[in-house]
Parts: sequence; C-alpha cells; structure tokens
Amino acid sequence: MNGLSGRRELARYLVEKGLSERYACRLAGVNRTTLQYHPRPDRNAAVREELRRFAARRPRWGFRKAWNALRRKGQTINRKRVQRLWRDERLQVPRLTRPRRKGHAVERIAPSADAPGAVWSLDFVFDALERGTPLKILTIGDDFTRECLALEPATSIPAKRVIGVLDRLFRENGAPRYLRSDNGPEFIATALKEWLASTGAQTAYIDPGCPWQNGFRESFHGRFRDEFLNGTLFRSVAEARVMLEGYRQEYNTERPHQSLGYLTPLEFKRQWEEEHR
Repeated sequence: MNGLSGRRELARYLVEKGLSERYACRLAGVNRTTLQYHPRPDRNAAVREELRRFAARRPRWGFRKAWNALRRKGQTINRKRVQRLWRDERLQVPRLTRPRRKGHAVERIAPSADAPGAVWSLDFVFDALERGTPLKILTIGDDFTRECLALEPATSIPAKRVIGVLDRLFRENGAPRYLRSDNGPEFIATALKEWLASTGAQTAYIDPGCPWQNGFRESFHGRFRDEFLNGTLFRSVAEARVMLEGYRQEYNTERPHQSLGYLTPLEFKRQWEEEHR
C-alpha cells in the first residue's frame, strides 16, 4: 500500500490479526504515535456547510460575499478564515476570460456621480427566448448607489418605449441631473432629446466605440449576464419581465457590493440619505 494512510490501515489490519502493535507498526513502516492518532472534530464543520449552501445558491458571488452573508447572520468570523475554507471546499468562482479592449479612452470631463440621482446610465443587453427569438433588455441604473432602476425586456425597444420607461422612473424617483448612454439610435432620437429637455435632465453621451466610458453599465451587464442571464431560459417576453423584476429586486435588496462597504444598493442609499438630511 502506498501513502501514510495505506500503511496505517495495514498496521491496524495486522493488529486485528493478532500481532502486537509494536511489531505491526514495524512491518508496516509507521510510527506507533501515528497509528494511535485520532483526528479532532472539525470545528469549522458548520461554517463549511454554510459556505456550501451559499455557493449552491449563489454560484457566481465569491467568498467575500459569503463572508458578508455570515456576518449579516450575526456570526463573528475572520475574512481570511472564510477564504481558506472556501478554497478548501473548492468553491472558487471559475474565471471567465474576456478579450482585451483595444483603443484608448478619450480625455473628457465626465459628469460626476456624487449623490443619488446625479447620474443615471442606460444601455441594452441582448439575449434570446427559448425558441431563438431575439430579446432586447433595456437596463437603467443609478451610478452612485448602484441601484438597478429598470430591466425592461422586449423584442423591439424604440425611442418611444425608452421615453415611457424613463417617464415612469422620473415620476417615481425624480429626474437625474445627467443621463449617460452611448450613441445608439434609440438614445439620440430627436423625440427622446426633446422630452429630456422638458424634464431638465441633461444627456451625457460617451464617445463612439468607447463603451468603457459607460463603466457602471458595462460592469453591471457583466455581473447580470454571469449571475443570471447565462443560467436562465425565458419562454416568453411576459415570463422574462417577471423573472427580470425578481432579479432586480434581489440585486437591490440582497446583493452586497464591495465598493459600497458590503451594503446593498438600497442600504447604501438609505445610509447616505440619513447622513445628508
């Protein structure tokens, strides 16, 4: 038998057959202390089980959010301990390789997202229904609080529909100072520009071919696709709307952000409002 465990099992077998422990250990090539050793119970067993359950429910979230979830449950536990156990259980999130972006950012003075409602960003994500019908999803978010304000799915979303979604959000939350987007035809349409002018919100278009200038939308889309779209199949636009709204609510109320001090977007927004009353 190869390995310490194999030699230990051989020594135990020889003892069971009547050999003395000393002689059995000599034949098997193990120390008597090694044979008599009994491992202590794993004091991290409960934590390991919690981490396995968390990883099964949130396979793309990683150990930092698992650590934060344990803290939210009242457990006092070191982050490095969680990281070690996460690694021991092989729960690491597989890295996705993406092609490097080409080109250089253009110097410009971008509007600053320094408060809730200062800058909203919007863009489209593309997916498909179960039978292959293309699905277009309008995503809108607050760049300061990271709150996801809308996930609007449809097979086609013209400028008129974009105006309808924004009108609802403006009535619910107030108009932002700036609305950041690319130069897609839906966003540069005359009807949308005229409507925005009537609300007082200003446009902040990024340079063509520079999606990184809309970094918060790009970052959200990466997480959105990784955590939800890649593992979800929609049978209809109606079903997509229900499921997307569920994800949006969960994202705003349950998903902590490291950049927000491990608060959820709504927790961060409430904290900021309390501090700036």
